[in-house]
Amino acid sequence: MTKWVYHFGGGAADGRADMRNLLGGKGANLAEMSALGLPVPPGFTATTEVCTHYYAHDRKYPAELTAQVEAGVAHIEKIVGLKFGDPKAPLLVSVRSGARVSMPGMMDTVLNLGLNDETVKGLAEKSGDARFAYDSYRRFIQMFGNVVLGVEHHNFEDILDFHKQEKGVDLDTALTAEDWQKIIADYKAKVEEELGKPFPQDPKEQLWGAIGAVFGSWQIPRAVTYRKINSIPEEWGTAVSVQAMVFGNMGEDCATGVAFTRNPSTGAKEFYGEYLINAQGEDVVAGIRTPQHLTLAGKKANNSTLPAMEETMADVFGQLLKVRDQLEKHYADMQDIEFTVQQGKLYMLQTRNGKRTAQAALKIAVDLCNEGLIDKKTAVARIEPASLDQLLHPTLDPKAKKDVIARGLPASPGAACGKVVFTADEAEDRAAKGDKVILVRVETSPEDIHGMHAAVGILTTRGGMTSHAAVVARGMGRPCVSGAGDLRVDAAAKTMVVKGQKIGEGDLITIDGGTGEVMLGAVSTIEPVLSGDFATLMGWADEFRQLKIRTNAETPLDARTARQFGAEGIGLCRTEHMFFDGARIIAMREMIMAEDVAGRKKALAKILPMQRQDFIELFQIMKGLPVTIRLLDPPLHEFLPHSRTEMAEVAAAAGISVELVANRAAQLHESNPMLGHRGCRLGITYPEIYEMQARAIFEAAAEVKAKHGDTAEPEIMIPLVGIPKELTLMRAIIDRVAKEVAAQSGSAIPYSVGTMIELPRAALLAGEIAKDAAFFSFGTNDLTQTTYGLSRDDAARFIQSYERQGIIERDPFVTLDVEGVGELVKIAAERGRKTRPDIKLGICGEHGGDPASIHFCAKVGLNYVSCSPYRVPIAKLAAAQAALTGDQSGRKGEG
Repeated sequence: MTKWVYHFGGGAADGRADMRNLLGGKGANLAEMSALGLPVPPGFTATTEVCTHYYAHDRKYPAELTAQVEAGVAHIEKIVGLKFGDPKAPLLVSVRSGARVSMPGMMDTVLNLGLNDETVKGLAEKSGDARFAYDSYRRFIQMFGNVVLGVEHHNFEDILDFHKQEKGVDLDTALTAEDWQKIIADYKAKVEEELGKPFPQDPKEQLWGAIGAVFGSWQIPRAVTYRKINSIPEEWGTAVSVQAMVFGNMGEDCATGVAFTRNPSTGAKEFYGEYLINAQGEDVVAGIRTPQHLTLAGKKANNSTLPAMEETMADVFGQLLKVRDQLEKHYADMQDIEFTVQQGKLYMLQTRNGKRTAQAALKIAVDLCNEGLIDKKTAVARIEPASLDQLLHPTLDPKAKKDVIARGLPASPGAACGKVVFTADEAEDRAAKGDKVILVRVETSPEDIHGMHAAVGILTTRGGMTSHAAVVARGMGRPCVSGAGDLRVDAAAKTMVVKGQKIGEGDLITIDGGTGEVMLGAVSTIEPVLSGDFATLMGWADEFRQLKIRTNAETPLDARTARQFGAEGIGLCRTEHMFFDGARIIAMREMIMAEDVAGRKKALAKILPMQRQDFIELFQIMKGLPVTIRLLDPPLHEFLPHSRTEMAEVAAAAGISVELVANRAAQLHESNPMLGHRGCRLGITYPEIYEMQARAIFEAAAEVKAKHGDTAEPEIMIPLVGIPKELTLMRAIIDRVAKEVAAQSGSAIPYSVGTMIELPRAALLAGEIAKDAAFFSFGTNDLTQTTYGLSRDDAARFIQSYERQGIIERDPFVTLDVEGVGELVKIAAERGRKTRPDIKLGICGEHGGDPASIHFCAKVGLNYVSCSPYRVPIAKLAAAQAALTGDQSGRKGEG
């Protein structure tokens, strides 16, 4: 019989931490903590396989599940000495989701399950606290009513607010047992009004309703959005953990809290967290009450006047410190823990590897290695490459003038400037149109996930350092300021007011998630400097990786930036980007207008010294590192003027009429320029273009060698070759020019000629093409377009629909399509090596900075990947991880 349910509690467990694929992260860690002897309320976990079965069988459970769940309930009853549904000594349980990777707040939870009109009396009598019992019952109705029965949350909040106003109180804790009984009656009446049937009183019906709701929440929109953002496969499913309730809301000797074993924002080795006395878990993360700090240091650092747990519950705090040390040493990683204190006794409800900023991740990994808990390989493997993006962009200039209008908590570091929006939908809409937006909310909820992802920063007026906004923002790498209580937000009016100043939707603000400051307008920024833990970890990554990392760059700024980040050469210099500047574009247009070779050469002679100077600067910056220069690639019509004013400028420079310019533009117009007269086809038709570019390259290399003593290493790349003879003809031109420049300068320049493999035909004929190519650089942007017959510019209109329907897993322009495009790369690599064993192989499309694509490149045995300057560290780390996971062919070569 299949085992669908695993028990934990009472110092033992059926499962362990390494069973997270089956038990989910929550279930596996509850089992592990139980086995370690920590005070974990007993429970059981229904596995992720139940979820898979549930969706594969039209939302029906396995036949054996009912009996196994009943046995799980009996297991809890035996340990705690209470009975599920017993009116005198009722067992209450929580029902929580738990995917194999943490998805904070994305799926549903139900607490206090098992309460009804009879068991609430038993709970009141047994606890001796009627207020606590009826508070728990109203919480259960509110949560179950929303999560399981689908009654909108605001219905309950409206009732609660009405009673608090009528009583003249602000806090829930000020309400009495009698108050809660009236609220419960109104809650139940609202449920019956909304659904046409009464609130369910049978605990078994409640339990199966909650289990079904948690499995069902795997497919709710916010969970689907979160999975898509974080590349979590749908087929993984979620587990469901059912656990005996312990109560942080039984009085002043009770509490609930969330803690991190190290600071999740900075990585500092300090206990970090918040708690609330006389509360349940959702009160902390929801921002309904102002949370208190665990430690005196945290209280002092945040200028809080509320007592720390270290003061109010010194004994329990001491126990919590011991648990902190035990868990961190056991898991060898920073932990995010949830706990409850019931009448002075500590209970552990969860531990998981804590979400952290990239800065914190680096510090924690380096520190744990230095402390001997992990080794270098583990430290390198532990950092998510894409997360480094958080560290590679500008931060606020400390010298810049700032108009600080409010301060909140520094919930997630980094600075962001954008237009104010007040809803997640508006954030998504504006971001799709190219606007940078700051999402401003009173507090965020899981329903805001799409807007949080679209925004460049998040600002809330309520909530603490462990609120939903703070945790999710840190995981996403978004700057976040939470709890900015001076702001008054009116989402309906699309305004916020602070100190009499009104800020409307679309107004610019800047937030600093490192200081908690909110500023009016845009604030200038400074470039990041890589040092400390970043440099240490990058050094460790360099020890393990075999793949070389180059950059895509054609400007001195990009080249210098990439070198600072550790680039080992330029893998793609797109020369066409050099033609659009000022006088150059006029000369380029003059060349295009010329009717004969002489006219074209005259115009190209104006461009030659400019091109030469471009290459001189790049060669000097790269100091002998390889520089791959792609000769002119785009169709000529891209350089032509569109307005009459621009056409008049070209006409004057070329000495022709405006009408001739307009006619020439019409002649060059192409129906499908991506597949037209571009790349080497231009060189075949107008060889003088490539001749000029080759001359500029060799003359620049000769000058750098003569004046500075540096030997440049140009690699000249012919684009869009699909017929071997195209490369043969173009190589002949380059070889001839190289000899001419060597004779003139008295210095022979080492160089190589290769091609960009960006057409399926080129991949298939790679063996023939390799006879004239010293290197292949895979242009995966165009190779993807030509393999799929898909325009990257137009695919965005429907590609998300394909992802939603499961036709494709990922956008092939973001992550390399291994089965199709990747197979062509493998074929070309194998056939190229067969002809020329020492051929150099690289990739220079956007995929060169995508970690998943880099793993593929390493597996195929490419020599290098090339990516944008700011993605160089990401590529270096991904390459190291590829080597550590065995995704490296073992082929070493020059990059």
